[in-house]
Amino acid sequence: MNVKNSFTLSERSLRLAEKLVEDGQFPSVEKVLEAGIESLLRDEESSAHEDPLIGMKDEIRRRAKLPRDQWLPWDGDEMAARVREQLAEKRRINGTDL
Repeated sequence: MNVKNSFTLSERSLRLAEKLVEDGQFPSVEKVLEAGIESLLRDEESSAHEDPLIGMKDEIRRRAKLPRDQWLPWDGDEMAARVREQLAEKRRINGTDL
């Protein structure tokens, strides 16, 4: 069942939706909005089921909003060493080579 509703969009959102229609990705602006809403609801539903990728996306976005002085330092060599240690530990526990 379809229900008629009206929305007010920003000019930018309308231009983006119209561009998707012009590019042939959607037949109408209404379908763009419908797809966007369905996508958000799917993400929310997945998040509710603790989808690890959705959780990771949410955490990355949350951390990216933090002030730079609160960001964790990144040292690729140190990170790789920690990962190698964890893998070695798993091999010892499981008695297998990965």
